Amino acid sequence: MTIEMKIDGPETVNRTDDMAQGVLGRDSARPDGLAKATGRATYAAEAHPEGMLHGVLRRAPGIGAVRCPNLEAVRAMPGVRAVLRDARMVRNAAQGMADEAPVQGVDEAAYVGQPIALVVAETFEQARHAAQRLEVAIERTDLPIDPDAVEPEVPEAKQSSQGDLDAAMRNAALTIDADYTTSSMNSAAMEPHAAVAEWDGTTLTLRGALQMLRFNRNELADSVGLSAEHVRILAPYVGGGFGSKLGISADCVAAALAAMELGQPVRVVQHRRNVFEVNTRRSETRQRIRLAADADGRLIGLGHEALVSNLPEETFAEPVVQASHFAYPGAARTLGIRIARIHRPAAGSVRAPGEAVGVTASEVAMDELAYAAGVDPVELRLRNIPEEDPERGVPFSSHRLKAALLDGAERFGWSGRPMAPRQRREGEWWIGTGMAAAFRVNMVVEAQARIRLHGAGAVVETDMTDIGTGSYAIFQQVAAELLGLPLAQTEVRLGDTALPPGSGSGGSVGAASTGTAVWLAAMELRRQIAARLGCDEAELTLKDGTATAGNTRQDLADILSGAELTGTGHVKPGDAAEKVRQATYGAHFAEVAVNDVTGEVRMRRMQGTFSAGRILNRRTARSQCHGGMIWGIGMALTETMTHDRRDGHVVNRDLAEYHVPVNADVPPLDVHLLEERDPWAGPMQAKGIGELGICGAAGAILNAIHHACGARLRDFPATPDRVLAALE
Repeated sequence: MTIEMKIDGPETVNRTDDMAQGVLGRDSARPDGLAKATGRATYAAEAHPEGMLHGVLRRAPGIGAVRCPNLEAVRAMPGVRAVLRDARMVRNAAQGMADEAPVQGVDEAAYVGQPIALVVAETFEQARHAAQRLEVAIERTDLPIDPDAVEPEVPEAKQSSQGDLDAAMRNAALTIDADYTTSSMNSAAMEPHAAVAEWDGTTLTLRGALQMLRFNRNELADSVGLSAEHVRILAPYVGGGFGSKLGISADCVAAALAAMELGQPVRVVQHRRNVFEVNTRRSETRQRIRLAADADGRLIGLGHEALVSNLPEETFAEPVVQASHFAYPGAARTLGIRIARIHRPAAGSVRAPGEAVGVTASEVAMDELAYAAGVDPVELRLRNIPEEDPERGVPFSSHRLKAALLDGAERFGWSGRPMAPRQRREGEWWIGTGMAAAFRVNMVVEAQARIRLHGAGAVVETDMTDIGTGSYAIFQQVAAELLGLPLAQTEVRLGDTALPPGSGSGGSVGAASTGTAVWLAAMELRRQIAARLGCDEAELTLKDGTATAGNTRQDLADILSGAELTGTGHVKPGDAAEKVRQATYGAHFAEVAVNDVTGEVRMRRMQGTFSAGRILNRRTARSQCHGGMIWGIGMALTETMTHDRRDGHVVNRDLAEYHVPVNADVPPLDVHLLEERDPWAGPMQAKGIGELGICGAAGAILNAIHHACGARLRDFPATPDRVLAALE
């Protein structure tokens, strides 16, 4: 049987509070951890079915109409089985939750690096050699590549305004009006995109590096011309995604088409340079932020307008101002997104789309306002916590920014900090501290899960993926808690579209959405067990494999009598999002050293306090916050995708030139998770945390740079040349 639930309002009872298993909410090890550490967890590229062929993508060296003059000669090369220039191949990965094929075609290259052919051979070396020999002639087209050099689209749906911001700016005691820029960035997941496709004449089976299988299945089916019931996707382990694997990617479609044509399995693995060009990037942004405040620093007006970019025909636009709609008050407000249609690789969702760059920039502007008002930066934010959503006028489902700010300040040792910059020096190094608030929207999406209960334990099943976030661990804990089973007797199976469709991993929705579906499935099993004992579910206690109701106590195995019980949970978003504003909150604190001679910035320590509803697994939650803060270090100091000004190609297409933070760059990180239960978030009262840790983190670092040496930077990242220029 199935329990369905819509998230419409507060859950008055959290049934996991009184089950006394001690499983949910604790530091629990990942059940998949040992397999990953010992190499027994197989990722997409590690599949090796019998008769497998190897495919290598050939990509366009320019923008414009494409021809391959020596196509037949390459097809005749040793070992080559096919050279596909199929119109169904895709130019870039699908956008998250697209649920349909992305833009297809190989006759026109919309950007440098677009896939225009797949060479398939008996060995990888043969395929790579043949792909390199395939000539690609481009009838070059003069198309725009610079977002600042085109007239941008101004979508009406992405603009909002209330009151008169211009008047507020004229009449305010204090104002900030400045431009901030963030660079284009890449997800740079550890595991490259990869696919192994098999076709048996009826069903296409694809092992892929993908995040959202229920959407990816439809996207792949639509791309290759099959019905979804004839497509199966397997992704039990995914080595990171951060948004780049939300939609079906070029390797998946190409491998599928080749397997269907040749009747043999085909593997296509993107090398690192493919990853940087063929898949979605985070758009660069130019943000104009206007703040109007009274003499005490209380906001009366707020403006946040951003220019982003994407290819023509792409629907996604980085939602830069997403948090500005609710983070701070101000009766006069102007917010909006403009889109420059240019011919660089496609932009799409990257970890915490919107807030990662929008909150980062706005928190630097808030720091500037604090200095203009002569108010401590923590105090300024405390003065600007809205009592309700400042635009919609609805209450917050919960609001823990004040608690996060105060807790973080105490743990970091913020009190007594001198307000003025350039107060502490150690040799060539200026030392300073900075902070920023963190905001992230919270969402629940439709999800299903099934639990099969048998005498030896339980099996949780859903097509949800684990991209390193801890899905295996959390779903195991939820099921074990409600069914009174040891963790070792609770198995979790993920990443197979033959299983009930989960939410997928993206948007920090997994634990709250698919986790709630697991909760509902377990509750359905509890009802079935209670019925067999002749009691109400609320009277039932399940613990250590036994069921107790009143004076009746019986082993669970005896109740089942060799049979298997099945419970299915199905959660859907309801009206809660219309009735309240749901969000997660946090506070970042950073200490840096800035070299007065070289402009080098070194992180010394960083602290983050976060509030995201009920924490289901403290270990995986801390890990997610650590990862977000580390990414914030990269955004603040090192990470930038550089596009050639002549044709827009990515200049730094690998991890040698695109600098993600490594161990030597990362200082001690302290993460504290606040206790919170949000009754509007569902029966578990949990919210998403995977993306909160990055939001505002880079802003705290740039604010610390200013405090250290007096250099106010508004362009990310703060590379040594920029720091030196600001020092001068």
